Amino acid sequence: MFDGLLLLGQGIGHFLTPASLFNVAWATLLGVVIGILPGLTATMGVALLVTLTYKMAPDQAILTLMCVYLGAIYGGSRTAILLNIPGTPANAAATLDGHPLAQQGRAGLAMGLATTSSTLGTLVGIFFLAIIAPFLAEAALKFGSYEFFWLALFGVVISGQMTGSDTPLKGYIAGILGLLVAMVGMETLHAHQRFTFGIPALGGGIDLIPAMVGAFGLAEILSAMKRNAVAHVASVNDRVVPTFREIFQYWKTIIRSGIIGTFIGIIPGVGEDVGSWTSYAAAKKASKHPEEFGKGSQEGLIAAETGDNAVVSAAMIPTLTLALPGSAAAAVLIAAMYIHGIRPGPMIMVENPVFLYQVVAMLLLATLANLVFGLSLTKVFIQVLRVPRQRLMAVIYILCVVGSFAITQRMFDVYVMLGFGVFGFILREMKYPMAPMVLGIVLGDLLDLNLRRGLLLTNGDPTPFFTRPISAVICLIIVFTILMSIPAVSKRVRALFTRGRAAPAQS
Repeated sequence: MFDGLLLLGQGIGHFLTPASLFNVAWATLLGVVIGILPGLTATMGVALLVTLTYKMAPDQAILTLMCVYLGAIYGGSRTAILLNIPGTPANAAATLDGHPLAQQGRAGLAMGLATTSSTLGTLVGIFFLAIIAPFLAEAALKFGSYEFFWLALFGVVISGQMTGSDTPLKGYIAGILGLLVAMVGMETLHAHQRFTFGIPALGGGIDLIPAMVGAFGLAEILSAMKRNAVAHVASVNDRVVPTFREIFQYWKTIIRSGIIGTFIGIIPGVGEDVGSWTSYAAAKKASKHPEEFGKGSQEGLIAAETGDNAVVSAAMIPTLTLALPGSAAAAVLIAAMYIHGIRPGPMIMVENPVFLYQVVAMLLLATLANLVFGLSLTKVFIQVLRVPRQRLMAVIYILCVVGSFAITQRMFDVYVMLGFGVFGFILREMKYPMAPMVLGIVLGDLLDLNLRRGLLLTNGDPTPFFTRPISAVICLIIVFTILMSIPAVSKRVRALFTRGRAAPAQS
């Protein structure tokens, strides 16, 4: 415990420099702006910025990306309140009560409550990150090739939960497409080239960054060209800073939503939007005034914004200790860590224990920046909504091209970005999510390497994949997850549980 506090103190002290604080300030502001603009998700913002942080020191690069991530999730509540349009998918639940509050002339108070509850939710997640992550990393040291194969497969399987459509099948398909992309190039055990089709540039595989920038950046530009809606921004004439009583009277809601968001963040791939909706539903069920929800309930807004921001911090737990992204943006962060020479996973507490507590410090600084900017620059942020989308998309396109080219100075990477942008746009039009595909690309090497390494250790015998205790448990979880994603099976299981609870009451 004492060692952990010492490392945390060192992590905070490490970033208390003018250069680090400057990076926190501009990156958080940029993240908030990305979150405010509808359609520009946190994942896309982090993906675009990875290319710009390539020459930065590893700790400063991850600090910058973390601030953008946290700022974007928070910033999405601005448009949710003022326009009834969530800036990011994580803020969808905030529209239910945030916009009615704005229509009642309390837009400033609504944004103040969202800012404060976002801060408190992040702090709850940070608390559990500092406590749980070291123990989880220690337990994960018992994992071998067999367990890592199942973990990677589990990451792809739960990608079905990232899709906003009614069926997880599209999420699974997108994840498998990502795995197929990861198989292109030279495999690591025998240096055999696969799926290159005689193209020399494919020998090194498909670079994650151009693919990611195309799938999130260019695809978003093409999608935005179809939308020409004019936003009508609500005015802010009331106070922005809430009183202590307005926050403290909902302390139970804040703690409950923070804990719910934390546990959802720990589950790889579920994401902030699930944390927000789950926290909102739990708050409505436990509230003394559930009839006010959806009509401008302060409690409902606080629950939604506390839940989604708690997920951001908690998503770092599986990201750092198992190299399994807790959210779509965390998948991009894993790629950024590898690019900067940081290896997340079970060995993190052995090879780089200070980094875990540096991440805690990053989140604390980003949270503080969100709180200060959110309460002091509310009317400034509103002006961002008046930026013409045509000009904005032109800037994003330039960033996509320059960022893809800058890493290796190859035009081939620009072509990859363009190809994935068009492909991503087509998938979006067919309601396929992009995050599972990126997750598949990130986890593809891990899955492929550990599958073949495990088979090599046993001379081709797959038995240990199913007989080792941890492997067997993860395998069963995967099977259960797939079965529960089938509507007929899920409905029958819920019916059995409902019948089981009703039986004692009848007797």
